[in-house]
Amino acid sequence: MGINKNSSGYTFGFAIVMVVVVGALLAFAAMGLKPFQDKNVKLEKMQNILSSINIVTDRDQASDLFDKYVVEQVVINQRGEVIEGEMAFNVDVKKQYKELKAKAITEDDMLYPMFVCEKEGEKIYVVPMVGTGLWGPIWGFVSLESDLNTIFGANFDHKTETPGLGAEINQTSFEGQFSGDNIYKDGEVAIEVFKSGGGEATDYGVDGITGGTITSKGVEEMIIRTFGVYQPYFQKTNS
Repeated sequence: MGINKNSSGYTFGFAIVMVVVVGALLAFAAMGLKPFQDKNVKLEKMQNILSSINIVTDRDQASDLFDKYVVEQVVINQRGEVIEGEMAFNVDVKKQYKELKAKAITEDDMLYPMFVCEKEGEKIYVVPMVGTGLWGPIWGFVSLESDLNTIFGANFDHKTETPGLGAEINQTSFEGQFSGDNIYKDGEVAIEVFKSGGGEATDYGVDGITGGTITSKGVEEMIIRTFGVYQPYFQKTNS
């Protein structure tokens, strides 16, 4: 008995087979591409860390330059205590922040990585961070000079902020303002991102993005919250 290709049963069965075949091919392709995707994510992270100490590089050189400039990796907990045996590069701050927001973990479960770099004979401390903008997560790396207070450089990014407005946090015109400013004043985190045109330039503040106030204040909150955790560690290091 021949197969009736015009029947609804044949059409339904054919559709199921095609879904299974296409799904299997996509899964196979995803598995094959994952090592390359993971490598690109790793190299991009290296580039961003290096960018915060004003080292601009492409992905081909990122690994070598990362090994050249990063001389130590430190991981601390919520109390500023060093966690032995942890590799800072392996700590996914964005994943942790998402889990914290979803209450899948508590603040006591959080790990805080830091990269100690050496450039032209000076130590620079790079702190990764993540926060919330207007439409979604924002993140970045802020580096401090050897006094553990003066900002050496900053690198921010996002995925969903509004082009021409909050998305401008990853532009030099915004990031560059942080260099030379101070994080701490009288033992407290004092950095501030003013509403665009709403404050005078100080050693503790930068001008926000025009039309991007919520994202700008998200950067401020992210910096204050993160450096509040690192403060006890920095105090011990400087004592």
